[in-house]
Amino acid sequence: MKDLPAALRPREKLLALGPAALADAELLALLLRTGLKGTGVLEWAGELLKRFGGLSGLLGTDVAALREVKGLGPAKRAELQAVLELARRAVRAELAVRPVFDSPDKVREFLRLHLSARQSEVFAVMFLDSGHRLLSYEPMFQGSIAQTTVYPREVVKRALALNAAAAILAHNHPSGLAEPSRADELLTRRLSDALALVDVRVLDHLVVGGAQVVSLAERGLM
Repeated sequence: MKDLPAALRPREKLLALGPAALADAELLALLLRTGLKGTGVLEWAGELLKRFGGLSGLLGTDVAALREVKGLGPAKRAELQAVLELARRAVRAELAVRPVFDSPDKVREFLRLHLSARQSEVFAVMFLDSGHRLLSYEPMFQGSIAQTTVYPREVVKRALALNAAAAILAHNHPSGLAEPSRADELLTRRLSDALALVDVRVLDHLVVGGAQVVSLAERGLM
């Protein structure tokens, strides 16, 4: 980094032009601070982004995967995990005060941060109030990579306990392919019918596959 002209160093560039002027690799280099033997920090940052499929993929990965990265010690892993948690909390706070329909991109980013790096299939529910603001995000069921067993009764119980008026369903495809399956469509109908009995409306079912998030509602599948 010291070999670069001052104007091109990430820290100086950020201070002069603001964080939006920095590329993803430059922002990550600021967190990493130092590179590896024979590899500068900017080059290493680029390699990490490529390995994990971009910034969202890196920040969404789990601790076990980060431990496998040569040169990424406990301190740097902790910093990356802290950044991820800050991102989750920031998006969650916004969804708690704004209707989800006002920020569909935030919903997608929130779910991507929570689910994209999971190695097994997780089924989660975003419970919403009558203004469609977030009451609670709850990973409710976890299964093998192939399938997850979801119990509508448990989802209904949580909806009643939270006094929810609406819900957004979500699950990940660890394969990285976000295409909804026929089983996903059938599950959406089962849960929609069960929650309708207690006046809770299912607004959408989102499938997370790596960096991609697909909406069943947008596809006309519910």
